[in-house]
Amino acid sequence: MSESTPLPIRERTRRLAQTELTSVAQDLFVAQGYDGTTVDQIAAAAGMSKRTFFRYFPSKDDLVIGKYDLFADRMAEALDERPADEPIWESLRRVFDTTLDYVQDDYQRARNEAMDEIVRSTPQLYARYLEKMQRVQQLLIGRVAGRLGARGDDPSDPRPAAIVGAAFACMQAARQAWFASDRSDTFGDYLDVAMKTIQLSERPTA
Repeated sequence: MSESTPLPIRERTRRLAQTELTSVAQDLFVAQGYDGTTVDQIAAAAGMSKRTFFRYFPSKDDLVIGKYDLFADRMAEALDERPADEPIWESLRRVFDTTLDYVQDDYQRARNEAMDEIVRSTPQLYARYLEKMQRVQQLLIGRVAGRLGARGDDPSDPRPAAIVGAAFACMQAARQAWFASDRSDTFGDYLDVAMKTIQLSERPTA
């Protein structure tokens, strides 16, 4: 495994609190609707003051969108933990294991689908969602570029963005196919099939 710097205790504590707040808030949003849920209600349900809530999220909108930052960080950290000599495509497949429970677990899937509908139907949330999903890919693109010996901010090198974009396309195709199936196989099996259909060269040709 590659070595990575452990997160400071304060940052780990902050992330745990943000994750807990997000979980509590999502349950309230699903039960009461986004507009019908206040910051006071979220804070009370999480057992904290409104003032403490604002230490973790500047607003209710930020709480909803913040889960995508946590998701991005989780995926980036998962890639950092893969062996440096592992093929990039295999590393990305293993990174996608972080999404399995969100699709396969009935409770998490139902809650995520409800939250996705809230985001899609709220213009200011949807615009920020698109920005956050771009950040997810950019974090991975920079790391893939490093594996290729390239610069992640070099727009003249299409390889890192192409590899990450193809991997996310495979994940989306697998998700759609799995939902359309009888689900006798796992979502992970579908990911394996989707990603094995694409062969990527990780080294520049002469």
